[in-house]
Amino acid sequence: MGFMMIVLEKAPPSLRGRLSVWMVELRSGVYAGNYSVRVRDMIWDQVVSGIGKGNAVMAWHTPNDAGFDFETVGINRRIPREMDGIKLISFLPDVKKQK
Repeated sequence: MGFMMIVLEKAPPSLRGRLSVWMVELRSGVYAGNYSVRVRDMIWDQVVSGIGKGNAVMAWHTPNDAGFDFETVGINRRIPREMDGIKLISFLPDVKKQK
């Protein structure tokens, strides 16, 4: 069992309701739970298939140098990049500020 957290943005109500069945919604769009790898993967599959035009990130505890790992789905300015075996976040330019 391991702690996990999912953050949704612009997600359909059906996905939010589905996640509320398995996890605690700490704030709007922020879900936390403690599950096995198998259940975590099943929940993430539900997020990926139900996210629509929104985006999501899931982070969980794992025994690596950072102490956690994460996955993302959907379009977001924050893009995961691996550098020297560690996942970091790079930012795409803000299209709104360029106009």
